[in-house]
Amino acid sequence: MSAWEIAGTALGVLGVWLMIRRNLWAFPVGMAQVVIFGWVCYGQRLYSETVLQAMFFAALAHGWWHWRHPEAGRTERPVGTLPPRARAAWVGGTLLLWLAWGTVMHRATDAALPYADAFVFAASVASQWLQARKLLENWPGWLVANTAAVAVFTVKELYLFAGLYAGFWVMAVWGWCEWRRSREAAAA
Repeated sequence: MSAWEIAGTALGVLGVWLMIRRNLWAFPVGMAQVVIFGWVCYGQRLYSETVLQAMFFAALAHGWWHWRHPEAGRTERPVGTLPPRARAAWVGGTLLLWLAWGTVMHRATDAALPYADAFVFAASVASQWLQARKLLENWPGWLVANTAAVAVFTVKELYLFAGLYAGFWVMAVWGWCEWRRSREAAAA
C-alpha cells in the first residue's frame, strides 16, 4: 500500500461524500483524486482504469461547469431522470462500449484484466455522464460499476482501492436515496 493509494482513497471518499451532498466542492476534490488514482492504476497495468480517470477528469470539469450554470431562474440544477426508452438505450450503449473497449484492450495492450477492467470503464463512463447531468440513474450505475471494481482491485491485490469501492457502493445507495428525496421534495 503506497502513500498515493492512501491519498487517492481519502480524496475519493471525500469527493463522493460531497457529491451526495450536491456540493460543488465535489468537483475539484474529485479532479485531484482521479489524477492520483490514474497514476496508481497505470503502474498496475490497469489501462482501462487509467483512461477512465482521464475521462473522469474531463467529466468532472464538465459537471462542475454544468452545475454552476443551472437553468434560467434557478439557483441549483434540479435532480432529473431519464425516460424509460433512454434508460434502455443507456444500458445497451454501456454494454456495447464494454465489449468494444474490452476487445481493444485485449488485442492492443498487455492489460492485466482487459474485459473486467473494460466493464468497470464502460459502467463508470455512463454513470459519470449521468451524474454530470444530475440524473438520478447515475447511482444505480455506480452500484454496478463499484461491484465490478471491487472484484478487479481485489484480483490485483489493491486492497485499499477494493475497500474504497466497497465504500463507494454503500455511498451510492446513500446518494441514490438522498437524490431521490431531493427530487421528490422539489416535485412536492
